[in-house]
Amino acid sequence: MTAQTKHNEEPESRSGIGGTVADAADTIRSAASDAAERLPEVASATRSALVEVDRQVEAGSDEMLTVGTALSFGLAAGMLLAGANRLMVLSAFIPAAVLGLRLLDRSSRSRTGILGTAARRRMQGG
Repeated sequence: MTAQTKHNEEPESRSGIGGTVADAADTIRSAASDAAERLPEVASATRSALVEVDRQVEAGSDEMLTVGTALSFGLAAGMLLAGANRLMVLSAFIPAAVLGLRLLDRSSRSRTGILGTAARRRMQGG
């Protein structure tokens, strides 16, 4: 190839690259608009799933919460020690935190209930 031939092909390859970049930008714009249109549906489905999970956790016994917390924590700790991706380890700790906090909440409510009953009895003279 001569220098003249290379010089003539260079603008054509630049226009081809420009067209490819424009096509990629259009594809990204289309995907982003589709995602934005579906965002309310995804948010609604996620909210209803979280409400259902909360209902099931609330309905579970203290023993089930204890076992679930220990299992989730053990899984997350094992993943951490094995060198798993940090995002995966964090996502494995989330159920342990949710179940553990619910268990602590139940425990504190039961203590408050017992203490509240004893304090009322003392105030009533009983």
